[in-house]
Amino acid sequence: MTVSTQGLQIRTGSRFASQLVELLSSMRFAISLLTVICIASVIGTVVKQHEPLNNYVNQFGPFWSDVFGSARLFTVYSAWWFLLILAFLVVSTSLCIARNTPKILVDFKAYKENIREQSLKAFPHRAEGALPETPESAANRIGQTLLGSGWKVKLQSRESAGGTGWMVAAKAGSTNKIGYLAAHSAIVLVCLGGLLDGDLVVRAQMWFNGKTPFTGGGLIADVAPQHRLSPSNPTFRGNLLVTEGTTAGTAILAQSDGVLLQDLPFSVELKKFIVEYYDTGMPRLFASDIVIHDHETGEKKETRVEVNHPASHRGINIYQSSFDDGGSRVNLQAVPINGPAKAFEVSGVIGGTSALSNGDQKLTLEYTGLRVINVENFANQGEASGTDVRKVDLRSSIESRLGSGHKPGAEKTLRNVGPSFSYKLRDAAGQAVEYNNYMLPMEIDGSRMFLFGMRETPSEPFRYLRIPADDQDSIDGFVRLRAALVDPALRELAVRRYAVSAVEAGRTELSDALQASAGRAIGLFAGAEATEAPAGDPPIKGGLQAVSAFLESNVPEAERERASDVLVRILNGTLFELLQVSRERAGLQPLERSDATQQFMTHAVMSLSDAFYYPAPMTFQLKDFEHVQASVFQVARAPGQSIVYLGCVLLILGVFVMLYVRERRVWVWLSPAGAGHSQATMALSSNRKTMEADQEFEVLKSQLLKVPS
Repeated sequence: MTVSTQGLQIRTGSRFASQLVELLSSMRFAISLLTVICIASVIGTVVKQHEPLNNYVNQFGPFWSDVFGSARLFTVYSAWWFLLILAFLVVSTSLCIARNTPKILVDFKAYKENIREQSLKAFPHRAEGALPETPESAANRIGQTLLGSGWKVKLQSRESAGGTGWMVAAKAGSTNKIGYLAAHSAIVLVCLGGLLDGDLVVRAQMWFNGKTPFTGGGLIADVAPQHRLSPSNPTFRGNLLVTEGTTAGTAILAQSDGVLLQDLPFSVELKKFIVEYYDTGMPRLFASDIVIHDHETGEKKETRVEVNHPASHRGINIYQSSFDDGGSRVNLQAVPINGPAKAFEVSGVIGGTSALSNGDQKLTLEYTGLRVINVENFANQGEASGTDVRKVDLRSSIESRLGSGHKPGAEKTLRNVGPSFSYKLRDAAGQAVEYNNYMLPMEIDGSRMFLFGMRETPSEPFRYLRIPADDQDSIDGFVRLRAALVDPALRELAVRRYAVSAVEAGRTELSDALQASAGRAIGLFAGAEATEAPAGDPPIKGGLQAVSAFLESNVPEAERERASDVLVRILNGTLFELLQVSRERAGLQPLERSDATQQFMTHAVMSLSDAFYYPAPMTFQLKDFEHVQASVFQVARAPGQSIVYLGCVLLILGVFVMLYVRERRVWVWLSPAGAGHSQATMALSSNRKTMEADQEFEVLKSQLLKVPS
């Protein structure tokens, strides 16, 4: 049987209807649909699906994000055009099966024994020979030989010019045609299963039952019925978030313009969430011990849900999807960084907000996340932090571009650096900056540092402000120094102390000059003295940038390097005295001059300089927390799942049969050739021209016609 690209031909009075049926049932149309589905699947794999709209705007820009959104490329597998293509593919493939099945069944039963002798001579595999036996005896012998080799045989006697002749017709591998039907039926079943388990049924309820997505907020119990789907909904797939110690029975079905609520016939109570980690900090196992409460019978069913080990109840599967924060409570300490802010404490719940105000400026603190474990790689710290930018390391340069398949023995120093807390500060205009702060200091370049990260958009990596830990391994030393820096009286006191310690007694003129220089240096550094920035550059607020700008404006270039060394030395000495003053005011003993103190001062000066460009007047340090876990389940009623599994089995079976089962037919025409003799004409056909067919024909020719191969 040959497969045609033409479709089903029907007789009807409408030419349009006949042409439409022919197109839908044609192979060329089915192949075109499969091509479009493959392209759409590639798009759905490359472009992340069901992400927030802001992520697409950041990735593609406003114009193309609108274009792609209009084409539903961000929700490909639930787009109306994708579902329509699947429906057309089901119709087209079903018509193809309907068109070819009768031909296949007829061909499956037929032996084609009525073929003429002249036709046999036109086959590529043909042979002739004289046999020393009558046609009937030869036909019986040949038939028995073929039957013994697994062929199905049919004998036919018919009259010829020389008398009664016999036709031996045999076939093998007819199941190859069953493979064609199985493979095409598999496509239909898989597409039907995809349509059943997709959004088609949910969308139908939105079209015909008046269901609309919900876009508001508030309690789930208060959502109106037009935003809810019945527990008897035949197919759905949604997410269910359950906090430890609580119960939930309403799943969330995300839509492009909101959400639909799916009421379940049961509720899920999360008794305990379990998470285990690898040494790298990646989750190794997360599982949930749950209790299923049936609404109809009141039955309580305890079970555990793990990844790849779902639970099932009333035809609904419960999968372990991920985990989240369940409303942990955090206690924060506000640390003044940039601006006239004072230290204070605030408490909140992850997912909640707090209003902040200093009178003129109003901010909203949004608690967005808490991570209790952060594993970082501290290998090769010293190499990575080197300051020689002229260094050329060819080996490292090459290895950095060889990908993850290289360096199988790469050294790693993994360390848990403790909890971190993320939040957003949103101003009155609705603009927000995201922050991520670590609770504990970590060892970086030989010093203990607190890390306070920020980024303005989700697509950016976090940029971290490093603040050195003091002799008590806390941030208090830096906070005291920063508070003293913005106090003019304490700055003046530190300047006088520095001049007294640096100049011999009695040298009043030198002491006054040094005080003037120290006052100018620390004033510039504190931002108390105005500094003009070069044209086109952002304004200079203070820090080392202000000192540098002052030198460029007031010192000739030839003397600038020497002057900068002197001024920075004076600044560092004055800041050290300012640190001592701040400790005295706090009732602490002065620090001794040591390498540790010098290292702290070096990092503190850099941190104070960078803090002028921190986008908020304060940062928040995590002081304490009460961790509450939540488990995210995917709940799905998928009647098409069994259909898809059946389709996959049929597809594997059909492809295997079509590839490895060859259909062959053999004809031997035996005509009388005198007393006790006959003349044999033999031919073989195969649906694929292979070397195996050539070898098989030679063996059959030797067995049936007694002709040496």
